[in-house]
Amino acid sequence: MMKWEENIRKAVPYVAGEQPNKPNMIKLNTNECPYPPAPGVESAAKTLDYEALRLYPNADVTPLVEALAEYYHVKPSQVFVGVGSDDVLSMAFMTFFNGSKPILFPDVTYSFYDVWADLYRIPYETCPLDENWHIRPQDYKRQNGGVIFPNPNAPTGLLESLDTVEEIVRANQDVVVIVDEAYIDFGGESALSLLKKYENLLVVQTFSKSRAMAGLRIGFCIGNEKLVHYLSDVKFSFNSYTMNLPSQVLGVEAVKDDAYFKETTHKIQSTRERIKKELSELGFTFPDSKANFLFASHRSIPAKEIFKALREADIYVRYWDKPRINNSLRITVGTDEQMDCLIDFLRKYIENK
Repeated sequence: MMKWEENIRKAVPYVAGEQPNKPNMIKLNTNECPYPPAPGVESAAKTLDYEALRLYPNADVTPLVEALAEYYHVKPSQVFVGVGSDDVLSMAFMTFFNGSKPILFPDVTYSFYDVWADLYRIPYETCPLDENWHIRPQDYKRQNGGVIFPNPNAPTGLLESLDTVEEIVRANQDVVVIVDEAYIDFGGESALSLLKKYENLLVVQTFSKSRAMAGLRIGFCIGNEKLVHYLSDVKFSFNSYTMNLPSQVLGVEAVKDDAYFKETTHKIQSTRERIKKELSELGFTFPDSKANFLFASHRSIPAKEIFKALREADIYVRYWDKPRINNSLRITVGTDEQMDCLIDFLRKYIENK
């Protein structure tokens, strides 16, 4: 090691899903929406003020904040917007998790949590999911510096009931509890209804999944006005102009078209339920996902083997070679046509084993 390297902050980075770019591939590995954004987004994109791009964007993201506040029936001062929910979550880690006690999150969960904890020097402990992949609320009823968990969880897709979420929040009112709801729009009940009861609760959502705008990087959280104020102070101490003008303009249009939003999420849910039946018939088992993906294991064929076979056929799913989850594949729910291709391939592959 060179002398100048001694004072460098070293980190083990998050590894995102592969982003292949091949003709006729089927990409089911990063939980993107298989349908385009709302029609209003396309219309607004065509009429963007090109000259305005020479100016800094609205630092407070006011139009988008106001649109979200109106949609979710909260005050604008309760809404914080970031460059994707990862940005929001990272800011939240930096803002709220600064104590000496460890923060708590599940052992099988979104793999960015431990990356941020290590990056910001935050002590943490993981709480094992039970044998059915569910959170055990009793594990979170001890001294800690904060709590975070996704609902539905990733990569399992399992949804915890609102009663379970409230049990955890109620037991931790002296710290901030973050519920990461990246997949809540595919069949779950949001914890937003608990905000009036618990001032320490922060609910995080994203435009990347259900609103089909992963490429624009829009995330947001809703919580107590004081929490949002603290978050904003950190954001403006870090970078004032984080969200670009196109994202702000097009994000508003996405929020406006509620009918398209609900139509799209309903299609994905319908496809998901159909594919559950077809995968079961092929010998796969999986938790009862309420997200836009399935976490599937075959009864006799190792997941890694299936992953490699699919990849050779240009069908991309997600695989982690990690304890507890190394015999499962996370399969994004695509269009009906994409899922038919997946099922056809798997059926032939299994028959020839």
